[in-house]
Amino acid sequence: MKVSGRCALVASPTQQAQEGARALAEAYAFVPLDEAERVIALGGDGFMLQTLHMMLARPRILPVFGMNRGTLGFLMNEWRDDGLEERLDRARSFDVTPLRMDAVTVGGERVSSPAINEVSLLRETRQTAKLEVSAGGNVVIPELICDGVLVATPAGSTAYNLSARGPILPLGSNMLALTPISPFRPRRWEGAILPEATRIGFRVLNPVKRPVSAVADQVEVRDVATVEVTVDASRVLTLMFDPEHALDERIAMEQFIV
Repeated sequence: MKVSGRCALVASPTQQAQEGARALAEAYAFVPLDEAERVIALGGDGFMLQTLHMMLARPRILPVFGMNRGTLGFLMNEWRDDGLEERLDRARSFDVTPLRMDAVTVGGERVSSPAINEVSLLRETRQTAKLEVSAGGNVVIPELICDGVLVATPAGSTAYNLSARGPILPLGSNMLALTPISPFRPRRWEGAILPEATRIGFRVLNPVKRPVSAVADQVEVRDVATVEVTVDASRVLTLMFDPEHALDERIAMEQFIV
């Protein structure tokens, strides 16, 4: 059976995902990625992030319908090898706007990378990081002493951000979470929720003695001196979900899990 709308199939290299890919390939006719209008992704959340980053690197971004063949699968739909045509017809689409990290290292190297979940700054040694934090061009914290700090999107607010006791942001809220990781000073600062148009900057204080790395999803830059985080509204990603498994409802319900 050919899937309407020309779909490409991508799968994680794990045995479970590859078995699912073979089952779908026997039941449906897929097209190469360059000819596709939509993408079916099989794997876990990590593979979904990998697929979305692949979309960002392409001239034309395609909607992605993921099915869980991994562990948690928060960003995925339930795995089924039947009824794909009907599921795609009924699916709800959600737009996700990625972040852009612009980092400058101590040696003067400039690195830019997108992030779908979060951009995090992390200490590299046993010594705490000391960071100057700015928002909208204004210094808001002259010295943040911490293990690190992160900026999370609504889609990423239930991942590392939540583990760091950051807030869950509703999808479509157009907000960002600025969350410290094990802050020592200011001791009572628990982070901030900022409009997504806010340009967030970090300057590493004494970067040689207290080195810091910056991580955009899975891309790490060591020994950074400054990092700027902005929303890249020019590259919007689209995720497709079964109506009963919609991403906005799943994110909202995370607030009631104890």
